[in-house]
Amino acid sequence: MRLNDLIRAVALCLCATGAWAEEDPGGQMRAIVDGAEVSLPLLKTDIDAQINGDLATVTVRQIFENPTRTPLNATYLFPLNTGAAVHAMTMQVGDEMIEAVIQEKQQAQATFDKAKSEGKAASLLVQHRPNMFTQNIANLMPGLPVTVTLKYVQAVPRIDGAYELVVPLIVGPRYEGAQPANLPEYPGVAGLTLPKSIASDRVSIHADLRAPMPVAHVHSATHRIDVTGSDARRVSLTKGAVIDNRDFVLRYDLAGANVQAGALTHRDDRGGVLSLMIEPPKLPDPATIRARELVFVLDTSGSMGGAPIEASKAFMQHALKALRPTDYFRIIRFSNTAEAYSQDAQPATPAALRKAGRFVNGLNTGGGTEIARAIRTAFAAPQPADTLRIVVFLSDGYIGDEATVLATVDQLIGKARIYAFGVGTSVNRYLLEEMAQVGRGFVRYVDPTETGLDAAQSLAGRLESPLLTNLTIDWGDLAITDPTPAKLPDLFAGDAVRVLARFTGDGSHSVAIRGMAQGQPVTLPIRLDLPKTDTKGTEALALIWARARIADLMRRYAIPSDVNRDVLRDRITALGLRYALVTEWTSFVAVSKKIVNRNPDGSVDTAVPLPQVKGVPATAYPDAVTGSSAPEPAETAGMILLALILGLWLYRERAKVA
Repeated sequence: MRLNDLIRAVALCLCATGAWAEEDPGGQMRAIVDGAEVSLPLLKTDIDAQINGDLATVTVRQIFENPTRTPLNATYLFPLNTGAAVHAMTMQVGDEMIEAVIQEKQQAQATFDKAKSEGKAASLLVQHRPNMFTQNIANLMPGLPVTVTLKYVQAVPRIDGAYELVVPLIVGPRYEGAQPANLPEYPGVAGLTLPKSIASDRVSIHADLRAPMPVAHVHSATHRIDVTGSDARRVSLTKGAVIDNRDFVLRYDLAGANVQAGALTHRDDRGGVLSLMIEPPKLPDPATIRARELVFVLDTSGSMGGAPIEASKAFMQHALKALRPTDYFRIIRFSNTAEAYSQDAQPATPAALRKAGRFVNGLNTGGGTEIARAIRTAFAAPQPADTLRIVVFLSDGYIGDEATVLATVDQLIGKARIYAFGVGTSVNRYLLEEMAQVGRGFVRYVDPTETGLDAAQSLAGRLESPLLTNLTIDWGDLAITDPTPAKLPDLFAGDAVRVLARFTGDGSHSVAIRGMAQGQPVTLPIRLDLPKTDTKGTEALALIWARARIADLMRRYAIPSDVNRDVLRDRITALGLRYALVTEWTSFVAVSKKIVNRNPDGSVDTAVPLPQVKGVPATAYPDAVTGSSAPEPAETAGMILLALILGLWLYRERAKVA
């Protein structure tokens, strides 16, 4: 076991046994073992979002502090928005401000390790998934805080008629299972290192909303907020700061923004980027559409215990009642195994629906999360003739092997659709959004702790058919390269899709967006006026295009194809370096010029404590369940701490001899 893993395990066991003292008003985390105080790295995070219409620039300020007398090397596991284009990082140590540089991941790691061994303060930002990162701090000295500031841009998606900004705050537990050899590096998620009973409010969030048109109906279903201003809206948390145990979601309307197709352009020394926003036409969904086969796939793993499974049951009861007489249905529950309610699709008769409702009510939770197996079971049975197969997937997505799931969906999807519903306060949005993208459907989220069963029932009514399908774009005489997304999704009422591409040339061009609506061909014409010179105020478009292009290439990397993976990796790396973006293979690293630690070999590796995700049971964190069934907290924690101290002493003594 590595030293860092050993210390992390001790922190886990301290939490599992409850051997903690109350925190002081400043939020200091202290573990009391046999009367001795053990402190861990402190964290404070300030998040500021500047939103202009449907484009957001977000600044994340992370302040790390060492309350001990020993130099620490800290690791912090945290999430960012799946679509975040992280393009800048700075580190401040005392009066020294260092601008991070983007390097290939291995080179950045070597730069960080060298600085660590030299006693210099350093920070290293590593991406493990598009929504999961670690911030590594070397030589975090007592009394010398380190402030790391990240900046990213993202497009704010339009969902169900409103714009929705999601700021993830916590990484939930992950079920590992058997990991394939080609899976990108993945950190273990340490759970319960920050018990709810002593958690401090350590995250503040502010947002400024501006747009050419009035901003209306600003609200959050996840957090209490204060909204001030009229033309520009200022949003802040009512409490000032919160514990980072759930995602922050902000929704708002833009008056007069309902256009079927709109365009933005940007040009700089790297060329031109254009953005098309496409909405479905305002057509009613007829009652006499083709029959459907709805395959409900329910996650009953351990992390879904409590509020999540109850919300899933409420969703299912309402969804079953909403089925049409011409529909068929199947139900599959899964954890380590997948169990089908019936081997074949059942007609949606009143008697069949009542029996299915009783099956759903009797579901219990426990075990792992084998999603790929559940997807294969969903497609294993024959499909009724003349139906549209819709796989309705309910899960928190807490797995480590997203690649196998996406490859399975891509292999089996055919003409079916996947409607993904994330159930929880901080779900794996990357997996669920990719499943919906590959499955040509949509993704929605159910918060079981705040919006409750009413929201689950409301979202169950979202199982209608798309309004606009088979989307294509006729670019006419416009010279376009690398459009993204590579595969255009179906569009549902109240939604929109943003298409980005590189362009050359200038002047006025006609573009046609084509698709099918209610079985009839639809054409949405749009006129593009391309600038001849560099444009200001739209710089974010180039970064958002690059990030979306990387997402397309990563999708191809995850799904087996005839494309050489090394070629894809090189292309992703080149985009990361050219646009200074963090990717799977590019990282930001910052190193101080000053030596802050004269004895770097005496530093201790440790992890910044994380809270338990709100609504997720402790049993979902297997690493935190250790020892006997009824341990003595102080005795057990004290023995572990003594073992740690002894292990550290032996480690250093052997190092001296060597």
